Amino acid sequence: MAKTVTIDRADEHIAVITLNRPDAANALSHQLLEELQKALKKVEKEEGVRVVLLTGSGSKAFCAGADLKERKGMTDEEVIGTVKKIGDTVRMIETLPMPVIAVMNGVAFGGGLEMALACDLRMISSVTRVGLTETSLAIIPGAGGTQRLARLIGKGHAKALIYTAKAVEAERAYTLGIAEYMHDPQFLMDEAMELAHMIARNGPVAVKEAKRAIDNGMETDLEAGLSIERGCYNKTIPTADRQEGLTAFSEKRKPVYRGE
Repeated sequence: MAKTVTIDRADEHIAVITLNRPDAANALSHQLLEELQKALKKVEKEEGVRVVLLTGSGSKAFCAGADLKERKGMTDEEVIGTVKKIGDTVRMIETLPMPVIAVMNGVAFGGGLEMALACDLRMISSVTRVGLTETSLAIIPGAGGTQRLARLIGKGHAKALIYTAKAVEAERAYTLGIAEYMHDPQFLMDEAMELAHMIARNGPVAVKEAKRAIDNGMETDLEAGLSIERGCYNKTIPTADRQEGLTAFSEKRKPVYRGE
């Protein structure tokens, strides 16, 4: 049976996870979800990974969402269980300690967009479309889409997209803030790599703590968020990387950070 998820190391600090069902628009089959969960656990434990890129194989789809052919024969209970599995997988993406960049090389519908919303940053091909299209199938987004989209682009815009089930062009997605970056398809992966390298060059402990401070602080009030930030800041102080940063600055050279 062919692998539906692959992991490649672009270099010692960047891992690329690719959804590999191009003939099925990289849809979220049971096998793909199982393999994706294993891939996420692997990159979390791998030494030296500072940034993860998540993308789809081929040029047509990042991920078209749930595998509807597989779902057609399921009981109600099996559907509920499968959607929970998708949601659990999406949450695993979101809680990786290092930044995750969704490289949306093609369409991202339903669960596919929900995966991208769980990433730290999203980069979109200028010729594709995205949408939470579930209400057209008489269901709602069930893997976090109603919550993460509203938090990202605001309640009104999220309601408009979800109620209408409308897929929007890349330009509109970029304008709404669904994606932070937009590039022509031939440059997309190169630009994603450049962004990943820019992040990976910085202090890895600092980047992880910044992610923790932003994600945890957003879910609370300002005072509590500031307290979370102070705690995360304090964790960077005793690191060797902080001393390396100061030394490199005084010696007018680029720092070499080791995540220590």
